[in-house]
Amino acid sequence: MINIQKYVRAQSLEEAYTLNQKKKNRILAGMLWTRMESGNVPVAIDLCDLGLDKIEENEEEFSIGAMVTLRQLQMHESFENYCDGIVAKAVKDIIGVQFRNLATVGGSIWGRFGFSDVLTAFMALDTYVELYKGGVIPLEQFARMQYDRDLLVRVIVKKKPGVFSYQAMRVQKTDFPILTCGVSCMDGVCKAVIGARPGKAVCIHDDRHLLDGEVTEKKAEAFAEYVAEQVTTGSNMRGSAEYRTHLVKILTGRGVMELGGVRA
Repeated sequence: MINIQKYVRAQSLEEAYTLNQKKKNRILAGMLWTRMESGNVPVAIDLCDLGLDKIEENEEEFSIGAMVTLRQLQMHESFENYCDGIVAKAVKDIIGVQFRNLATVGGSIWGRFGFSDVLTAFMALDTYVELYKGGVIPLEQFARMQYDRDLLVRVIVKKKPGVFSYQAMRVQKTDFPILTCGVSCMDGVCKAVIGARPGKAVCIHDDRHLLDGEVTEKKAEAFAEYVAEQVTTGSNMRGSAEYRTHLVKILTGRGVMELGGVRA
């Protein structure tokens, strides 16, 4: 449990950013994983007064504030209709409804956790993050960046036409995943995102055009083999590297077949 010495509800992004420049100060977000840590936090910074708890939509994109909860995402009909429900599918087994009512999109994305269903699902979409000082950058680029003291303001999902699928393997519901897999084809360009490997999610693009044209089982197998060759896996208490590599093939193949309308 952390010991908070001072609690501040920031009244502007500039105030939150300035306070966050001191190394030991912390942004609270949903305060779920943070409370499991130990040590002193001189200043805990709450963003709840900054209006970042809304999902806004226009003809081109969805703008998702950093303080939007996972439950809000799960229940947002328009957003889930656009992305074939993959985000709702990705978050439905995260602990429980009470947890998802508190966990925020900003905290989930900023953390870039190796076990994150949320990061995997959003990387399968055409997603960008808006940083207070760093501007708007692709999520795939953000996932590779080192942690710094900037603020994640919102997540932006472009309404690029496409089809999407999400797969995950768990020992049982509410467990951390052994492996996660998001597959998408947008404007004829396909990619697979593999997370919980156990490192943070990575994106593999179909540079060989293995999925061009009509989806078939043979094409799905070929792309799954290609993805497995490109993804580095590791071992931990939930599974071995060899098992995870096997799952990359299985889940990617299932995802591709789902995109093609063939349910695995």
